[in-house]
Amino acid sequence: MDPLAVALQATDEPTLADVLPGWAQFPGWRLIVVVAILGIGAYVSKYLVRLLGRPIARRFERQSVAQTALKGARVVTILLAGAFALNVVGIELGNIVLSVTVLSAVIGIVLAPIIGSAINGLFILADQPYEIGDMIELDDGRRGFVDDITLRYTKMFTLDNTFLVIPNSTIRNRDVVNYSAEDERTRLTLEVLVTYESDLDKSRRLLEQAGRQCDMVIEGGPDIRIGSARYPAKPTAYIGQYADHGITLSLRYWAKKPYKLGTVRSRVLTNLGRLLETDGENVEMAYPHQHLVFDETSGVARVALGDGRERACDDGERTDADHDGRRPLTQSDSDG
Repeated sequence: MDPLAVALQATDEPTLADVLPGWAQFPGWRLIVVVAILGIGAYVSKYLVRLLGRPIARRFERQSVAQTALKGARVVTILLAGAFALNVVGIELGNIVLSVTVLSAVIGIVLAPIIGSAINGLFILADQPYEIGDMIELDDGRRGFVDDITLRYTKMFTLDNTFLVIPNSTIRNRDVVNYSAEDERTRLTLEVLVTYESDLDKSRRLLEQAGRQCDMVIEGGPDIRIGSARYPAKPTAYIGQYADHGITLSLRYWAKKPYKLGTVRSRVLTNLGRLLETDGENVEMAYPHQHLVFDETSGVARVALGDGRERACDDGERTDADHDGRRPLTQSDSDG
C-alpha cells in the first residue's frame, strides 16, 4: 500500500484513486499527479500575468506596486493549483497536522525574518522613498539605480556595475538619498582658493562663466524652488571665507542630471583652467605657503659664511680648518 495514503486520512469524497485503474496506481503516482498539476498552474499563472499586465499597469502609477500585484496574482494561482492537486490525490490540508513545538520553531526561525521583510516591503511600497529606475545613495556612500522592489528585498545596481540585494528590513533602517525622486536637478558646490592680491570681482565672474559654459549645467532661468526657499538657477559665485592662505570662493551651480556628477565637476574645472589661461590677469590661485617677516622686534642674527670645513674646539669656539684669516664664529656670536 502506498505509504502516503496510510500516513494521511482519506476523505469520504471520491478521489482520483477511486476512478483511476489499478494498473495506473503504481508507486509514486500521486507525486507525479501533484507535480503535473503544479506545472499546469505555473503555466496558467504566466498567462494570467500576461493577461492582467496592462490593466494593472494602468491601474497603478508606480511600477514597483504593479509588479508586486502581478507577482502576488501568480503566487496565489500556484497555491490554488497546489491545493487542488492535493485534493485530487485525496489529501486534505486539514489532515496535515504539525505539533505546536515544530510549528513555533518554523515560525520563529524561518518565517519571522521573511514576514518582517515583507512588512517592511509594504511600508516601502506605501511610503514611496524610491522607485524602480531612481538613482539612490546609501549611507555608506555607494550610489546606483534601483532595479527591482519586492516585498522581501530591493535590488540595486551600483555605479561600479555591482549588484546589491538589500533586505527591506535593513534598508528601512538606513539613510537613503534619492537623487531622482521628483526633480533630477542637483545643486553642487565647487570651492576654489584665490590669493588676497587677486581681483575678487573678476575671480567670481570667471567662476560663473566656467559653470555656464558646461552643457551639463543649467545656464539660467527662473529661480529653482526647494521647499519654501528659492535659489538662483544660474551658476553663482560667493565669497566663502578669508582663509589662512587665500580667499575661498564657492560656486553654486545646478547639474541637469544626477548621473554624472563627477563628470560635471571635472568639466567646470576644465573650463575654469582654460579661462584662467586666456583671461586670468589679476587672478591667481592660492596654495598653502608661509612668509617669514623680520622686523625691529625680531632681534639680530649674526651669520658667518664658510666653506663647510669648520671644526669645533673644546672651548666652544669654532675655527676654520684652513686658517685663512677669517674671524672665527664664537659661541657668543651665535647666541646673538
